[in-house]
Amino acid sequence: MYRRQFLGCLAVAASAPLVSQCARRPIVNRVSSQDGLLELSLTAQAERQTLAGQRSRVLAYNGQVPGPLLEARAGDTVRLTLINQLETPTNLHYHGLHLSPETDNVFREVAPGERYTYEFQIPSNHPAVTAWYHPHYHLDVARQVFGGLAGPIIIRGDLDEIPELQQADETLLLLQDFEPTRQPAEPSSLGKKWGREGSSLLASGQHNPVITMPQNGLLRLRLINASASRIYQLQLQNHPWFLIATDRGAISAPTPLETLRLSPGERADLLIAGQQAPGDYRLISLPYDRGMSDMVSSLGTAVEQMSGVVQPVETTLATLRYQSGTYAEPLPLPQKLISVEPLPAPDHTREFVLNHGIGGGMNGFIINGKSFDMNRVDTKVKLNQVEDWQIVNQASIDHPFHLHTNRFQVIERNGQPETLLSWKDTVSIKGYETVTIRVRFEDFVGRTVYHCHILDHEDQGMMGILEIS
Repeated sequence: MYRRQFLGCLAVAASAPLVSQCARRPIVNRVSSQDGLLELSLTAQAERQTLAGQRSRVLAYNGQVPGPLLEARAGDTVRLTLINQLETPTNLHYHGLHLSPETDNVFREVAPGERYTYEFQIPSNHPAVTAWYHPHYHLDVARQVFGGLAGPIIIRGDLDEIPELQQADETLLLLQDFEPTRQPAEPSSLGKKWGREGSSLLASGQHNPVITMPQNGLLRLRLINASASRIYQLQLQNHPWFLIATDRGAISAPTPLETLRLSPGERADLLIAGQQAPGDYRLISLPYDRGMSDMVSSLGTAVEQMSGVVQPVETTLATLRYQSGTYAEPLPLPQKLISVEPLPAPDHTREFVLNHGIGGGMNGFIINGKSFDMNRVDTKVKLNQVEDWQIVNQASIDHPFHLHTNRFQVIERNGQPETLLSWKDTVSIKGYETVTIRVRFEDFVGRTVYHCHILDHEDQGMMGILEIS
């Protein structure tokens, strides 16, 4: 099953070395569930690797950047042992999986030299999703993720059974940025304030990997923004592509896109039809202003000495390359995917105001006038209740908003209805923008969190505790 998936080189064992013949192709070390069980040990450690042609100190899972790809199906059991060989505490967050807050527990601490086994069952009704795992130890999240700690998760399901998608080749690109000569050193004060970015962009650990697809074939491209702060404005140059899934699963029908904006934590699945002229097509990251470009430009060459602050520039992330194939006629796109039913009218409406905190003992970033407090519950909701959350960004810079445990639908943006009905867990909110999301709190009770996914902003206070009862 899925014999066409993951172009390039694959290694089934998580510990398999990166072989030289895979150079400049997306390298994915995949661990799949067997007989309903996915079992793996993940060791988090600091080491030196070659990134951007330079030996750099990185943080890695099992010696890999990114970490192993985990693949399972709804109903499978996952048994994952995290071994902490870092000098600081860490933990794991399963970003994009619908799990109990007791399992996906961001308050858990795995101390240096210790290990912890996460064991859970993926709900039997879990949708097919592209998700990822990363550390979520408060006050050190940005450093650990920027250092390289991230890995992809695929949950297979109904979307994968659509006949047209079963014929498609498949690849996954996990997008990260680094500062290879400095990282993981502490960023400058401006880098930490705005959210650190690196000048080197990698796609699944490679610079400009080559993705091959057959003429007249189909390619399913899974994208994960695993950067700590960077927002990607993506374009497949001179080539059409179609959105088929967002953070929490499929949309109703393939939707053509010109560009795709992915803020930290967001994911997307694209379908590409190989019906253009043979050749190479660049997947590029266009310059994107998070609300800081004027300030960065005013700094001139001084920016070069500020760790974590970079000028936005156009960058080639990967190259799509046609190959001769066996298809005399183009493979068709699916006409329908998985229906997305709108959530019912809300039982309750809340407002969350994102801003910068100044003075009063607060850290740099706040929600509803408060900086994060580990001992304070900020929002209490009821199981199965539907709520509208109006997220108001009163700051001049982007703040992507992430909700743990439950998925949501984006209803409005600046008072205008959202055109695409989809399932999300992270939504990009530009400076001075207001977005309304609708969420039903399903299946699980307990304490979880919501926060800005510019991870430096989360570490500096832009997070709240949600209690579901």
